[in-house]
Amino acid sequence: MPSGRLQLVPILQALLADGILSPASAQRARSAAADARTRELHPLVLLADLKLPRADQGSTEAPVALEMEALTEWLAARCQLPYLRIDPTRIEVGKVSELISLAYAQRHRILPVAVDANEVTIATAEPLALDWLPDLRKLLRREISLRVANPLDLSRYTMEFFGVTRSVKGAREAKGEGPGLPNFEQLVELGSSGEVGADDQHIVHIVDWLMQFAYEQRASDIHLEPRRDTSKVRFRIDGVLHKVFELPTPVMTAAVARIKVLGRMDLAERRRPQDGRIKTRSPGGREVEMRLSTMPTAFGEKCVLRIFDPDTALKPLEQLGFNHVEAESWNELTERPHGIVLVTGPTGSGKTTTLYSTLQRLATPDVNVCTIEDPIEMIAPEFNQMQVQTNIDLTFAAGVRTLLRQDPDIIMIGEIRDLETAQMAIQAALTGHLVLSTLHTNDAPAAITRLLDLGAPHYLIASTLNGVLAQRLARTLCSQCKAPAELDAEEWRHLAGRLMPLPAGATPMGPVGCLECRKTGFRGRVGLYELLTLSPALRAMIRADMELAPFTRAAVEEGMRPLRLAGAEKVAAGVTTIPEVLTVLPTHE
Repeated sequence: MPSGRLQLVPILQALLADGILSPASAQRARSAAADARTRELHPLVLLADLKLPRADQGSTEAPVALEMEALTEWLAARCQLPYLRIDPTRIEVGKVSELISLAYAQRHRILPVAVDANEVTIATAEPLALDWLPDLRKLLRREISLRVANPLDLSRYTMEFFGVTRSVKGAREAKGEGPGLPNFEQLVELGSSGEVGADDQHIVHIVDWLMQFAYEQRASDIHLEPRRDTSKVRFRIDGVLHKVFELPTPVMTAAVARIKVLGRMDLAERRRPQDGRIKTRSPGGREVEMRLSTMPTAFGEKCVLRIFDPDTALKPLEQLGFNHVEAESWNELTERPHGIVLVTGPTGSGKTTTLYSTLQRLATPDVNVCTIEDPIEMIAPEFNQMQVQTNIDLTFAAGVRTLLRQDPDIIMIGEIRDLETAQMAIQAALTGHLVLSTLHTNDAPAAITRLLDLGAPHYLIASTLNGVLAQRLARTLCSQCKAPAELDAEEWRHLAGRLMPLPAGATPMGPVGCLECRKTGFRGRVGLYELLTLSPALRAMIRADMELAPFTRAAVEEGMRPLRLAGAEKVAAGVTTIPEVLTVLPTHE
């Protein structure tokens, strides 16, 4: 192909020569290029939009369209340059956007993606038009390493990165540098300082961009963390925190103020923790709930936004990680007319998702489902939801007392934290209601000793508790790059013990790392479940002085599958790995 800007005809000739396009497809592309509206398009964008069938696949296979990434990889190989799929979470936006101007980047279709003391890595969509290279090498006084990137991604991230950097600069200039180090005494003084530029258009742009960025990266939480000079923005993705951006601390202060405005929180109050919520739309058009929490720190207010995607709460149990037997048992437990069903596990183990998914299934038009939560995680039109408000003495116990007068069929209590709430849950179960709630315990049997520790009478626990589900979330291997792996016999024994030999048809897999999973080898999470159903024999073992170990052994003998075996099943199926399962198991396991 000739040097200079990429043209459609030479690209088509090269694709024909490499056997990737058929002559008929090439002619179709030429006809499309005659349209005046397409003349300004990058040739690869035009070809990808046409969804032309690949000519280099077997005749028996279903037609595969020539996608943008495949075209970009082909172009990189043709030009003998490395291919790069831009991962925005790994780019230090502030640093790379200082190297060149937006106009220069757009003119040459380039974008810096990494920089260090000796080298700058630049992504380009025009690998044969490199007349800018010598000048930029002299200007930056560094070696330049080239990568070929998808022209659509390149254009999009060029606009986003330079746009948000311009907003940060504009906000900093409008705000000024502010105090260098606000200590705790100054925070009290700042508490009545009023408006801090929350409605400034630069701040609005920064906050909107961060939220959209978080949706696209599948983040469950956004952390805005103020520091002395430069503050951090981190996303939690698949349970792991990633630093994605840095802001000057005065700009971070204004961004947090903007979020507080959106969440209808007290803007002037910075000394006390506050909670709020935002309902908005993701770039895909779905309604998304966000729960906000702020707290004062040494350098300003730290803000965490927890993102609740309603699509997650509507998943069937099998998609959450339940096997067929567990799903049937759980459905049988939650369809009983009365009794208590508990879900246990640490914070962030998916308890809320399990409960909402279950309640969505149970909330038929002929059933009254009422909840008392702290706070309401997701607004669901099928339920009647009430929020705890301790400032007016609306506690969990008081809420349940109110709900019992609302003619409920099913009551969901956000968490049983104290004896009064436990007593109200038991009372509701005794009077013919199904009660769902959560507890913080290591495993399912420990929920019974936890209720005993709170002071609930053992005979009432035995007569009202139907079952307990303990759960954890383990990262799943990336479906795009996972590969068969040898399973160490000692590791397997450590995980499954003597309870579960390695199944004959097991297909253990290991992480590799690719562009889809950011080179981590993991993408998404799956639930591990331990379901305890109380039989008459197990109920008889519940006493005020009961010992947990014999009770657990009896539960396992009756069919309860411990969490470690649930993890072992997922390892044998090639869903996750032994080290990943071991990181989420209870410490005593």
